[in-house]
Amino acid sequence: MSAHANNHDYHLVDPSPWPALASLGAFIMAVGAIMWMRDVTPWVFWIGLAAVLYTAFVWWADVIKEANTGDHTPVVQMHHRYGMILFIVSEIMFFVAWFWAYFDGFFRNDDIQQFARVAATGGQWPPTGIEVFDPWHLPLFNTLILLASGTAVTWAHHALLEDDREGLKWGLILTILLGALFSFVQVLEYSSAGFSFSGNIYGATFFMATGFHGFHVLIGTIFLFVCLVRMLQGQFTSKQHLGFEFAAWYWHFVDVVWLFLFASIYIWGSMGATISHG
Repeated sequence: MSAHANNHDYHLVDPSPWPALASLGAFIMAVGAIMWMRDVTPWVFWIGLAAVLYTAFVWWADVIKEANTGDHTPVVQMHHRYGMILFIVSEIMFFVAWFWAYFDGFFRNDDIQQFARVAATGGQWPPTGIEVFDPWHLPLFNTLILLASGTAVTWAHHALLEDDREGLKWGLILTILLGALFSFVQVLEYSSAGFSFSGNIYGATFFMATGFHGFHVLIGTIFLFVCLVRMLQGQFTSKQHLGFEFAAWYWHFVDVVWLFLFASIYIWGSMGATISHG
């Protein structure tokens, strides 16, 4: 008996090669990255990355096909929501690591036990010689962009719930354009940085935290673009639109992370506060 003939609310997926291919691609990519770091040819890394990206495309295409054929019952959708919530929680912990690294340098900049750090930073934060960004220039502009994009994606979501296809379309288009604008402004910001990634703890923590956030904005923009394409194909209804709902969750998560980055790294960090420890 096929999985689709079972009289229950669960979806038993068909056998798929994608988990094995994804694992193989990730392994090749990791080995290639190590080789690249050791000044060996980068082609192994790019082959692994291509395999991972291809697997992601075809695997998600299968998930969309399952949704369009009715396999995503209310019970299945509930479990998908649990999975997405856990994924976002894991992403939060990922950013906690970068905030931890930044604030460890911030609060322990003159710790006598960290003598090498004190020698490198001059015993202050931001370190001696680091020219930080003006938070009220491009960073503030990008904050307003993301807040506007969060409003736009909420507008699109409510339009979908009310079967307003035009509102959904233009809300998604506006969100995508604002996401692309954010990425463009961040590139401009990075090009004018008075410090680099390497050679100092401030640059390393700054670019890791804000750079990974920028990467998440790029992923979220692609996520929303896929939702726009699916919407134009009539794949979303007011009752079933799990893919769009997850994209909206992800986008709001990206917005909230940026607010913490803006408040802690750009504003608080630019004050040049020095915490002394006895």
